Amino acid sequence: MEERETRWSTAMQAAIAGDRQAYAGLLAAIAERVRRYAGARLGRAGYGAEEAEDVVQEVLVAIHAKRETWEPGRPIGPWVDAIIRYKTADALRRLGRRRALTSDTFDLVVDTVAAPAAAVEAPGDIDRHLSALPCRERGVVAALGIDGLSIASCAQRFGISEGAVRVAFHRGLARLASLAEGEAAGTSRPRRPAR
Repeated sequence: MEERETRWSTAMQAAIAGDRQAYAGLLAAIAERVRRYAGARLGRAGYGAEEAEDVVQEVLVAIHAKRETWEPGRPIGPWVDAIIRYKTADALRRLGRRRALTSDTFDLVVDTVAAPAAAVEAPGDIDRHLSALPCRERGVVAALGIDGLSIASCAQRFGISEGAVRVAFHRGLARLASLAEGEAAGTSRPRRPAR
């Protein structure tokens, strides 16, 4: 840690003085740190390397734009880490913290939410379960979970806010889980009429 701090501080001072090679080396080292941090945070939210690489670029641009604000007598690591955290948080907000589910992951989500024995096994089961949902929830779950639309595209399709899409999706999944649990337990829950 101290070794990295010394290397980075020395490289930044040289960069500010005009040493392009030192600056390129510093940015390469910072880029690796961003890839690890942003990759882990974005990965937990369901995003991949492409989104993490966008954060890498944003961090490098921010460091370049703000390099004069770093004070040579102060540690550079916390300064860089703060920029990485802020840019990663910005990316998560911008991306909506949730990747649109593909048809391959739809069953996985239902299996995770529902009891293990209540997994949806066949396409006909999916259609039957979806038909039990209210109209908006059915449309949103199908658009995100089966058609693979993004939250933004789904909001545009239905003329609702992205927040309303998230609410409808989560409610729809909860209802699907409840229906599947009822079937697994051998009880039939009253079907709610579609709105």
